[in-house]
Amino acid sequence: MVAACAVLVLGLSPVFPSHQEVPVTSWAVANRIVVIDPGHGGIDPGAVGYKGSAEKDIVLQVAKQLRSVMTQAGAKVLMTRETDIDLGTPGSGSLLSRKREDLSKRVALANKNGADVYISIHVNAFPSARWRGAQIFYQRGQIESKKLAEAIQSELIRIMGNTTRAAKPEDFFTTRKTKMPAVIVEIGFISNPAEAKLLADPSYQRKLSYAIYSGISKYYVEKTTKK
Repeated sequence: MVAACAVLVLGLSPVFPSHQEVPVTSWAVANRIVVIDPGHGGIDPGAVGYKGSAEKDIVLQVAKQLRSVMTQAGAKVLMTRETDIDLGTPGSGSLLSRKREDLSKRVALANKNGADVYISIHVNAFPSARWRGAQIFYQRGQIESKKLAEAIQSELIRIMGNTTRAAKPEDFFTTRKTKMPAVIVEIGFISNPAEAKLLADPSYQRKLSYAIYSGISKYYVEKTTKK
């Protein structure tokens, strides 16, 4: 695993955090098609937390940061949304049917473009304000998705230094219907005031995006070296 440990410090990089080490293994994501899916949007705010902050806004900001990092590393990035919109058809029916259409179109974007990985970004929320920490979810029974989730989770633990959570299997429409390794990245709890404040901080968002990128790179390095 010498390659996985080699690093290059890019202190002047406009995207990578200046205090972080940038893996030489960015080659691992070069030319990979990465779909980044900022959850919710438009009529669907997602979770609403501390001081009225909305999930849809926070995850879009982090998704754009991640796109910058992945693009700089040579990946081909597709976004399911780049503004505050949902993909459902306005006036097409109930809010539930519009949400189903929205999710179906996100999945279709990834499948039709032959994406290599699907990264859906969300924030968590719970009635109690005590819970905090980023956590990755993957589709139960999907081995490659599990490996991707565990790689990203390990980098979130290493780089963020404020979560000890483990990647966990669940059943979500997007991770079930996509045809490539797919994960739900819950970047923290918007219901925790201290963490909600961090999630709204651009420098913290950059650090999160770097950790997610590093986890994706780790997944591909391990996939390549174990062949």
